[in-house]
Amino acid sequence: VQLQASGGGLVQAGGSLRLSCLSSRDIFSLNAVAWYRQAPGKERELVATITTGGSTNYLDSVKGRASISRDNAKNTVNLQMNSLKPEDTAIYYCAAAPRGERYENWGQGTLVTVSS
Repeated sequence: VQLQASGGGLVQAGGSLRLSCLSSRDIFSLNAVAWYRQAPGKERELVATITTGGSTNYLDSVKGRASISRDNAKNTVNLQMNSLKPEDTAIYYCAAAPRGERYENWGQGTLVTVSS
């Protein structure tokens, strides 16, 4: 599975961004798709996940501000981020777990920078 992340950019605090992850395979064939992020000097963290059944989970710090969704027709998983904060600044990666729970396939990352 090949993944291509896009949608990052520079935004002011309080703004919004929509990140997209284009999959080379049918989204429904993947057990789960996730968005991770890694800020400078920090460990990678799991931001949001969506399973083939549609279940979602979010990092506590983005709950209420983030929404992960699938666009089946476009084989895309989107991450809508609202009320962005400077601490959301990071490289965001999408990842796919084709089987089980192990994220085996990764996109190249897209940089989100939130200015205060």
